[in-house]
Amino acid sequence: MKKILILCTGNSCRSKMAQACLQHLDAGLCVRSAGTYPTSQTHPLAIEVMKEVGMPITDLQPHNVKDYLNEAWDAVITVCDHARESCPNFTGAVKQRLHISFPDPSLATGTKEEQLAVFREIRGRIVLSFTDFYHQNL
Repeated sequence: MKKILILCTGNSCRSKMAQACLQHLDAGLCVRSAGTYPTSQTHPLAIEVMKEVGMPITDLQPHNVKDYLNEAWDAVITVCDHARESCPNFTGAVKQRLHISFPDPSLATGTKEEQLAVFREIRGRIVLSFTDFYHQNL
């Protein structure tokens, strides 16, 4: 079973969306996500937009990257520049490190509909990028 770890700063939006995408593509993968500075909960708008496309993240709570440092990973993927810059050293073996950066949708402002539009755009970019990653690497 391939093991993939996806990292961002807060582990509330981008990494959760990417995790759900890979799990949707292949239930046989072991996909985890974590943050370098995790928030206390998954962002409600991320939950909403992923539910729209049948990739629920309701039960995915934020985790700290420290929980996964001693494990071996087939791939560790950072999805934001801050996580790449502050990514700690893993004592477990990491076969492949990748960086696929996306803007942070949690910074969106405006009405709920305007914020949802930003979340949907980032979701679309994540789904495309991680579908490509899956087909090229797994």
